[in-house]
Amino acid sequence: MQEKDNDISLHRDTISYEAYGNLYLNITNQCSANCVFCIREICDGVYGYNLRLSKEPEEEEVKSDLESHDLSRYKEVVFTGFGEPTCRLDTVLHITEWLHKKGIRVRIDTNGHASLMYPDRDVVKELKAAGLDAVSVSLNAESEEKYNELCKPAFEGSYQALLDFTKKAIELGIETRMTVVSNPDIDIEKCREIATNLGASFRVR
Repeated sequence: MQEKDNDISLHRDTISYEAYGNLYLNITNQCSANCVFCIREICDGVYGYNLRLSKEPEEEEVKSDLESHDLSRYKEVVFTGFGEPTCRLDTVLHITEWLHKKGIRVRIDTNGHASLMYPDRDVVKELKAAGLDAVSVSLNAESEEKYNELCKPAFEGSYQALLDFTKKAIELGIETRMTVVSNPDIDIEKCREIATNLGASFRVR
């Protein structure tokens, strides 16, 4: 029986993982883009964790995983992982609210496409209401043409959508950062200017 339990543990999906003093949540492998530089194309995870999910974890599974940690040890809990977290928007909202009530700082790393996935909802307003503290939006290109070429989004208008997502987050008082991948095809300084003009901080990853 013990051998069976050990065998199961070896193949258990990674819901949370630690890095940089944060606890990261991996709740989906879905994404609304297919970026040419996405690490999913070359490996199964990061920092030694396999982030390929056999199934998406239920909300109670995520909470149970979080409860197995001393959350006070971390600077923040971050929705990121091997997919776009807002593909599971309601789960993000429910877990964010649950963590917020416990006094835990919460961030989401996103491509900013959520308004196109949920056109009848004010996603940023809902995230703010749930208690989201910070957001990191993947800019990844200095123009729509370059963005479409590099990120291959599923929705038309994704570049403008991510800019609008960023603006709305800043307007609502969510701590907002924009990021780009270090890539020779991306004009880093133009991207920095875009982020700065919107009022967001900026990071090259």
